[in-house]
Amino acid sequence: MKASLSDLTQQLLDAARQAGADSADAMAVSGTSLSIDVLKGTLEQAERSEGVDIGLRVMIGHRQANVSASDISADTIAEMAARAVAMAREAPEDPTIGLADPSQYATDWDIAALEIADDSPEPDPQALEEDARAAEAAALAVDGVSQVQGTSAGYGRTDIHLAMSNGFSGGYGRTTRAISLAAISGTGAEMERDFNGESRIFQADLPSAEEIGRIAGERAAARRGARQPHTGSYPVIFDERVSASLIGHLLSAINGSSIVRGSSFLRDKMGEQVLPAALSLIEDPHRVRATGSRPFDAEGLPTQDRALVENGILNGWILDLATARKLGLESTGNAGRGTGAPPSPGASNIRLTPGDKSREELMAEIGTGLLVTGLIGSTINPNTGDYSRGAFGFWIENGEIAYPVNECTVAGNLLDMLMRITPANDAELHKSRQVPSLLVEGMTLAGS
Repeated sequence: MKASLSDLTQQLLDAARQAGADSADAMAVSGTSLSIDVLKGTLEQAERSEGVDIGLRVMIGHRQANVSASDISADTIAEMAARAVAMAREAPEDPTIGLADPSQYATDWDIAALEIADDSPEPDPQALEEDARAAEAAALAVDGVSQVQGTSAGYGRTDIHLAMSNGFSGGYGRTTRAISLAAISGTGAEMERDFNGESRIFQADLPSAEEIGRIAGERAAARRGARQPHTGSYPVIFDERVSASLIGHLLSAINGSSIVRGSSFLRDKMGEQVLPAALSLIEDPHRVRATGSRPFDAEGLPTQDRALVENGILNGWILDLATARKLGLESTGNAGRGTGAPPSPGASNIRLTPGDKSREELMAEIGTGLLVTGLIGSTINPNTGDYSRGAFGFWIENGEIAYPVNECTVAGNLLDMLMRITPANDAELHKSRQVPSLLVEGMTLAGS
């Protein structure tokens, strides 16, 4: 009889105790993945994978070690525990490691209320292939599209269970259904590429394959004739497709790991203004049908809604137990982990205050500038916030799109950029990071 994930974590904890660990936590992850790729109307690749991964962290005093495996036999579990204990005895001391106090653990959660797993049957491979074919055909039907690269349709389910030697035990499952493809317009040196992909927890929520393919084709066709924009200082609108990356830099800067290392341009900004006064950045890990939702973190602590930035003022760091202890603070319930490494802090669902204008209205207001729809590479200095990224998109003249642009660089400093953002009202509500298009005044453009 196949062991349950809960049973596996208990076996890991029992083995750790027998091997001499003072305390331990264990994780078991079961995953199923199905992916179908189509090219030129022909099935190119079909993959299916199933497996169980297990991870064990043991602690001896203030020393710890982490081991993982994909074999769940009793012999492997016993060997894992013995090796982990031997490793921990040789590890450096760290007074901040350790499990939470049992009184801190999450209790009485309602997984069903979060709706993060679709219980409908796994899709048939033939149905995924038909979706991929339909998406590719819809993209090719767009005038100006010369070819389509790698159309994929896929499904996945992941179940996890987490247990601690001092009492916590809990788990949940997630599902995802996705279609994605890249379309190309033009030929030779004039080829331009763009992409569209959609992913949902519930299969019924996924847009049609035809719509996903059509949008990819229209995006690629709109890029025909792209050229470099003007060099100078201009307002830049980061389209909703890429705007979350700006907020991602803020999240990295307030991550407890960055603060502990001192490698953050916001390390001295607690309680100070980091966004315009009208904006707040809310973490909401209990949002229904969102991929980042979860009832507890990777250390068993309850997750909670909170304002990371409130009315422009930085309110708090993103912390797990170890980083919180290093800073003399309490964990914010933001631990994440896989089976192969100890916990580390990270944000879940994020929501930035939206504006009251559309992206087009922001374009009309700036008159002349750049609409960025894609970013390539990056040079970000985490200590100073200096920002420079390759970009492509569209040049704006007289408040309207004039022509597509490529091969340009947008640069600035994140401290200044974040203080100058103006949000539109076009955030997509199904995304874990709800960030609308963002206008940033006075950025440096390097083009022709």
